Formats: sequence, structure tokens, C-alpha cells
Amino acid sequence: MNACLKNSNLWAHVKILKLTTNMRVRLQNDDSGQTFSDQLLAIGNGKLPVDSISGRIQLPADFCNLVTSKNELIEKVFPNILKNYKNNKWLSERAILAPKNIDVHEINNIVLTKIRDQAVLYKSVDTVLEPNEAVNYPSEFLNSIDLSGFPPHVLQLKIGVPIILLRNINPPKLCNGTRLAVKKKQWKT
Repeated sequence: MNACLKNSNLWAHVKILKLTTNMRVRLQNDDSGQTFSDQLLAIGNGKLPVDSISGRIQLPADFCNLVTSKNELIEKVFPNILKNYKNNKWLSERAILAPKNIDVHEINNIVLTKIRDQAVLYKSVDTVLEPNEAVNYPSEFLNSIDLSGFPPHVLQLKIGVPIILLRNINPPKLCNGTRLAVKKKQWKT
């Protein structure tokens, strides 16, 4: 604990800054984006009313549309996906966020089955750098690890499907989080 920044002599000279302006909303001059941003802040700051029976917060009526299944969610976010999935503008206006990788993989698989192109499977190459450690970390174990920010061991792609870049390749053009679309498939021989 004595090595932390707050116990350092430098702490007295640190100026704490707080982010107060949502720059994405400000730059896009979007009133609905500002409303959504304000609602998210209210949720995060605990300012929404709590239902006395269930103990859950009550979301504003215009906050979101509730659905009963993942298929219904996909249909609402990506209507007529078979017709529109190669339209980059249409795709750039849509996204489904999920808190767990297992949900992300399931939603991705449902969307991929709706697209009638042939899928290509790409597998990661997981090896241990130290040969002596191969006994402790077999490739089967390494392939089973599903970490946030890393692609799955088996990545299934089709032409036109959206993907998100996970690593900076050519900043500022190709940075972590950039949304792209698959244009060509290549098989490794």
C-alpha cells in the first residue's frame, strides 16, 4: 500500500480532472444521443426510482425496446438482414452489445446462419513458447480459453459480415474498435 500513488509525495501536485462533455454526442449534434447519454448517467449515478417490490430500477419509457428472445432482438436490430447485410451504411447504424462472450458468440452464430454465403473457419494457433511448459499448458487447454478482447479459437466468417478490429494496426485509421466488413475470404493451404 505504501507504494501506491495516493501515498506518494507527488499526490499533492496531482490535479483531478473529470469528463463532463460527451464528445460523440456534441460532435454529432444529436438530440436523441444527448437524451440517451443523460439517461445512462442517471442510471450510473443511481438517480432512477427503484421499484419497492422487486428492488429493480425503473427505466424511462423511451430508454429501450424490450424483447423476449435473442432472435427477436436480432430481428429488431437487423431487420431484413439478408437483403441489407452488404450495405455498409445500414450496418454502421446497428450494433448489439452483450456483457458476456458466450452471448456474443451465440448472437453471432444466429446472425451468421441467416446469411446464405459459405462460411470459412479460421482457427487460432495456440502454442507455448517454452517447450518444457507444453505439458502444463496443452493446446487443447489453450484453445478452450475465451478471454475478452481476443477472438475465439474458431472464428467463422462470411463475405459482408461486420467485424470489429481488436488490435491497433495502423493508427489512427485502423484502431482497436474500428468496425469493418469482410470483403474477401482467403484459405490457408
